[in-house]
Amino acid sequence: MGCDGGTIPKRHELVKGPKKVEKVDKNAELVAQWNYCTLSQEILRRPIVACELGRLYNKDAVIEFLLDKSPEKALGKAASHIKSIKNVTELRLSDNPAWEGDKGNTKGDKHDDLQRARFICPVVGLEMNGRHRFCFLRCCGCVFSERALKEIKAEVCH
Repeated sequence: MGCDGGTIPKRHELVKGPKKVEKVDKNAELVAQWNYCTLSQEILRRPIVACELGRLYNKDAVIEFLLDKSPEKALGKAASHIKSIKNVTELRLSDNPAWEGDKGNTKGDKHDDLQRARFICPVVGLEMNGRHRFCFLRCCGCVFSERALKEIKAEVCH
């Protein structure tokens, strides 16, 4: 073990340095933001709503949060700015025809492509996977990529 009379320990063996900060994988964080509800941490399912900060929620999770304001809610900080259902907008998302979901992975032996997204931009066709910026219109809830909104100068929804 050392320090028993027969060994001479080095300085790096005795002195412990500062702990290294664990880095979060950016790709995994983006996938989590675009695939999971910010409030309940469940997989996003329709109807999906978004707040003015751009966070995505399941609508039923927001309603449950608004009805039950108990202090033991740990994730209440993520939605503390939502005071009523009027603070969120229901999104009209376009399905991705190339997305297979969990249909082919019933046994768990198939590789899931994390960059393949459930939804796409209806104008440009970019996948909503976190690599590209997306915006939604608060008046109607339609979701577009930022690139599509720059290309189309019209004020009217599609």
